[in-house]
Amino acid sequence: RVQLVESGGGTVQDGGSLRLSCAVSAPADTFGSYCMGWFRQAPGKEREGVAAISPDGQSTYYPDSVKGRFTMSQDIPQDNTKNTLYLEMNSLTPEDTAMYYCAAGRGFCGQLTPAKYKYWGQGTQVTVSS
Repeated sequence: RVQLVESGGGTVQDGGSLRLSCAVSAPADTFGSYCMGWFRQAPGKEREGVAAISPDGQSTYYPDSVKGRFTMSQDIPQDNTKNTLYLEMNSLTPEDTAMYYCAAGRGFCGQLTPAKYKYWGQGTQVTVSS
């Protein structure tokens, strides 16, 4: 079973930066076969993907709305049963206000499709004030 716990959310001013973290615990063969992603959902809106990283860690994917402002990375210790995902967010605007989730799933990572992700964290709130 894959478990994910997000942290690092908060309130930041327009133009500011924030870094989210996601602690992932999983069986040893998970990280080589699962996409890891960050998603967000604002009130009244559908959940959307904002970043994903391929199972081999070599490729990252972003939608145009955050490209150049958001950076996803990960840190996998040698025991390969834990992972920490990061989402560095810069030049934040009020439109980035949402609950942010990390998730793990299979399928083409670049599609950033929530339905392809099986395991989810509980979310962390990001609020950007104008």
